[in-house]
Amino acid sequence: MSDKYRFANALLAWHDQHGRKDLPWQRDINPYRVWVSEIMLQQTQVATVIDYFNRFMLRFPNVDDLAKAPLDDVLHHWTGLGYYARARNLHKAAQRVTELGGFPEDQAGLEALPGIGRSTAGAIRSIAMGQHAAILDGNVKRVLARYHCVEGYPGTTANTKHLWTLAEEQTPPSRTGQYTQAIMDLGATLCTRKQPNCGECPVAENCQARKTNRTAELPAPKPKKEKPVRSARFFTLVRDDLVLLEQRPANGLWGGLWNPLERPNDSELEALLNQQGIPASAVDRSHTAPSFRHTFTHFHLDIEPIYVFLTSGQQLVADREDQAWVHKDADQRNQAIGLSAVAVKLLAALDEPFNND
Repeated sequence: MSDKYRFANALLAWHDQHGRKDLPWQRDINPYRVWVSEIMLQQTQVATVIDYFNRFMLRFPNVDDLAKAPLDDVLHHWTGLGYYARARNLHKAAQRVTELGGFPEDQAGLEALPGIGRSTAGAIRSIAMGQHAAILDGNVKRVLARYHCVEGYPGTTANTKHLWTLAEEQTPPSRTGQYTQAIMDLGATLCTRKQPNCGECPVAENCQARKTNRTAELPAPKPKKEKPVRSARFFTLVRDDLVLLEQRPANGLWGGLWNPLERPNDSELEALLNQQGIPASAVDRSHTAPSFRHTFTHFHLDIEPIYVFLTSGQQLVADREDQAWVHKDADQRNQAIGLSAVAVKLLAALDEPFNND
């Protein structure tokens, strides 16, 4: 390999000796396993993903199993990972792959699948298919921005284009899959966002950020933008060990997931009971728990939890398809139902002592 690839040579030599080789998606490598791991690793730490990946593979060992599974089951196995559009797109893409008879083997074909972008397609092609393809995930952006001293926030259109050019130039024509793993490892273990370990970095000698003592300021952070604040009441109706949940619409916030009944912050319990056909006399007691904030990518949601305990003799009716009475420990009982992070928190609180209001 020519001197043009001295960056890649140094990185590969380091990875051969020090790189991570025991991650679950590095075993039995195929397009399906690489794809699922790449989607899970988007905006999620490796340490968090490992257990989720292992459970996901046990339940959906191949793309056909994922395609045939109910969406609720897929969302259930994603509960806690967040960014649930990833799971919905995995399910849609799996169905498309089975229709095609297998994964496309070209960049355009992979990018045509729901939820697969340029970098994820490059990872599948390089790691699982042995093709020459570049990637540009968050770790790689940070490594290249420091090594080449790229000014400004990497997410701008101009910088993204520039970093893609650099990524393609640095990607070697051979051992591309190993190089892809190596540069991701470098960003995850040494060239970290805070306190990078330049002393052990295999490419530190030619890193422009290190030479100019700018590793702490490069890459530049995303410009901060004040997030708006919304509010809502969540009514958790409980009878014995059952709770009433409703499923969110497929598109939008918490798409396809199940929550206690969310209503605007000025909603009253009496109106809610009327909507559900539950007489006020059926309420044994209610409790308003302390409010808490759940933060999304684009806004904060201030949540006021209201727990409504019905008498044991109350008849349970859920006429709507998007509502169901389920066991309060549905998540722990491994029932195939996808719960939002807020739902998990609200249901877990049922195990805590409540004071009667």
